[in-house]
Amino acid sequence: MIDTLYIESAVELHPRTQAIRARFPKARTVYCERFGEVFNPKAQNFRLQKQRPSLILAEKFQKFVLPAPAGYGIGGRRNYYFSHMLNCLYDCRYCFLQGMYQSANYVLFVNYEDFQARIREICAETPDEDVYFFSGYDCDSLAFEPVTGFAEQFLPAFAELPNAWLELRTKSTQIRTLLHRQPLARCVVAFSLAPDAVAGKVEAKAPPVAKRIEAAAKLQRQGWPIGLRFDPVIYQHDYRRLYRELFDRVFAELDASQLHSASLGLFRLPEHYFKKIHKLYPDEKLFASPFQTAAGMVSYRADLEQAMMADCSRMLLEYMPQDRFFPCTP
Repeated sequence: MIDTLYIESAVELHPRTQAIRARFPKARTVYCERFGEVFNPKAQNFRLQKQRPSLILAEKFQKFVLPAPAGYGIGGRRNYYFSHMLNCLYDCRYCFLQGMYQSANYVLFVNYEDFQARIREICAETPDEDVYFFSGYDCDSLAFEPVTGFAEQFLPAFAELPNAWLELRTKSTQIRTLLHRQPLARCVVAFSLAPDAVAGKVEAKAPPVAKRIEAAAKLQRQGWPIGLRFDPVIYQHDYRRLYRELFDRVFAELDASQLHSASLGLFRLPEHYFKKIHKLYPDEKLFASPFQTAAGMVSYRADLEQAMMADCSRMLLEYMPQDRFFPCTP
């Protein structure tokens, strides 16, 4: 799975580094001073590297936790995100990471304890107000769990914080860590879902949608709060039928009355990200959709965007209450 490990010299002896090295005994090991030497150079081909990414083990020194973008939330006023990892195992064609980063290699910051310390500091600033932390922004929260032990290490830390909420956003079925412990009432396991006709075209390497729904249902039965993330909604000429079928399927297996939240958002990318990704995949049919550019963002035509948002929101709200629905607005 991993042929090459790049390791910052400063974390060579870190216990998490040693454990990961033991998982890949045949991997070539290359040492570096800072991960940016490998990750940041411009003369790299994201598409080519994505076929066989390397893993970079590094230490993060600052900006452990950042304010979440506007419109990114599930009901709280104080919203933050943090990234223990950069890049994702999956290869979704709409993913903004392809436009953001020069490299498709994975970066794992092994100093989890520094992230946890900053999270505790933020929670202490407003002890009487809930604080929401989102972990699946620059990576998939659970896809690499057998290697990273991320959830295994962070769930106990969040369990000790009475005003902290954690969202684990994922397309993964790597839920063993969660099934082997008591559910955490303030941890929302949020599954990204799309119709099969969409996922099969633009969500390469991700588990089938049916398997994701099955994983969500299994966790819900055990008592974990479940979130549903229909984001991004991708246009197809028969999108109404496709999303109706998806919602029927999801709520046939999940108990809507026990659902924590659902969100829905449309495809949009910063224009410079869009151009970079389009250059990587010039024949991708997704990029032939009826897009427009406004204020530096590429999105669907305004009339189409409004219709898709209204149609999908209306259908979704037939299954669940309004107060648990959080549309993603720019």
